[in-house]
This record gives sequence, C-alpha cells and structure tokens, in this order.
Amino acid sequence: MILVTDCAADLPPQEVAELGVVVAPLFIQFPEGEISSDDISPDDFYNRLEAMQPVIPSTAQPSPEIFAGIYRRLAETHQDILSIHISSGLSGTLNSARLGAAQAGQVMVHLFDSMTLSGGERFQVLAAARAMRAGWTMDAILERLTKLREQTEVIYTLETLEYLRRGGRIGRVQALAGTLLHLKPVIRVDPADGKYSTAGKERTIRKSLESIADGLAKKYNSQPVWVSVMHGRFAEQADVLAGLLRQRLNPAQLEILRISPVLGVHTGPGIVGAAVTPMELMEF
Repeated sequence: MILVTDCAADLPPQEVAELGVVVAPLFIQFPEGEISSDDISPDDFYNRLEAMQPVIPSTAQPSPEIFAGIYRRLAETHQDILSIHISSGLSGTLNSARLGAAQAGQVMVHLFDSMTLSGGERFQVLAAARAMRAGWTMDAILERLTKLREQTEVIYTLETLEYLRRGGRIGRVQALAGTLLHLKPVIRVDPADGKYSTAGKERTIRKSLESIADGLAKKYNSQPVWVSVMHGRFAEQADVLAGLLRQRLNPAQLEILRISPVLGVHTGPGIVGAAVTPMELMEF
C-alpha cells in the first residue's frame, strides 16, 4: 500500500521522507502569482502576509489533474493507494482527489475524509503509515482511522478573527464577528461534519489557552495522550499552552510544531492550539 495526503496535514519534512508519504500541494495565490505552500517558509510567508494588509492572498486546492498524475504514477507500483485529506467541510481537496482518481482509470484508490486538518490530519497519516508497516489490511486501517477521527480533538485560539473574516472562512464562527472581533475565540473542528465551531470566547489569549486546557482535560481525563501543540508565529504562547497541557493531561508524547502557510492564510500568525488523541490509537 502507498499513502497520499496533502500539505494541510502539517507533516514535518523528515516524517514525509521517513514514511515515504506522497504529499499533494496546496497553493497560495498572491497578486503577483501562485506558489505551492511547500515553497515558502512560515516566517517568510507571515512577513509577506503582514506586508499585504489589508488584502490577504487566497488559497487553492490541488486540481483533479494533479491527483490523477499522482495516482497514475503510483499505480505503476501495482499497490493499493490510501489517500487521506483535509476535511471536506473546510476544503474541496477531497473532491479533487475523487475526480482525479476517476480520471486515472483502473487505479485502486481508497479515499478517506479526515474531517479535520493540521495535527489531527497528521495523526491519521502517521497511524496509517504505521499500520501499513505492521502489515494491516486496508479494512483494518480504515477502521482505525475512523476511531481516530472520532476521538481526536483539534482546538485553537486566535489573536484576531480578522483573517478568517476576510477569507470568508468563519462559517459557524460568524456569531463572533463584528463587534466581538476584539475577543479571543476558542474554535474547534467538529468531527461530526469537519467544520469549525465555537467552543468559547475570552478576553485574553491566556484565558483562551486555559479554556482549551480545561476542555481537553475534561475530554481525556488521565488517559495517556499524544499532544501536538501547533502555532503560526506564536512561539511564546505555544510554550504556554504546552506547559498547561503537561500539567492537566497525561501526555505520553508532546511536541510543538508550526502550521502550514496555506492554513495560516486564514488565521494569520497569531494562532495557537493543539491536536490531541488517545495514545492507544497510535500504537501498532
């Protein structure tokens, strides 16, 4: 089996190389031209983003033709393909993959909607890669991915909702717009439909981080968990959140990672949050 995903999974380059995962690009469309999210560093991207204010770039998913090319190339290995992608509730990437698979002809592609993004999507890709190495069948892998999708929490806070508002990505967070833009929302990805929903709102980032930690502690209690703290360019607050989660959860593994620039388009640099999943679902 061969594994395909997209760059919204926020896999560090060393994991991509180690696991042999094929990563489809997502694109950032600046006024002067389009670039792949993988071709710009987070810091260079945020410098460019802030210099563009009040305009922000747009993003684009991989075309069906890109996916068709990936699948045709991988089909030459005569292995089944498992393609895990950013939530269909947040992006059309999965639909592009579906169209690409149809264009690729007689290629066996198993598509899986992660119903999440960033660290949550990464957990699913890592789990699938580990299961493949352990010799699991496709059905068993898909069953484990479904459990991960149901039991993983992706939750974050933002310094401002302005980027989500300008990019039209607020969705059910719309109620926080307008006069409430000065608040620091707590936003989660709802695993039921893979869309953003509001979990709370506070007046300071610190209170939002406390709220995130409290909510995760209630959900996972004392069970061992894998914690990925994610941020745009908010390292100091990422350290704060990591400290809170070490105190209130039982992390068997904890790391701090940067989110992809293509996701940062809609959040700005002031994003910090976490992806958390039961450690037992990551063991094979």
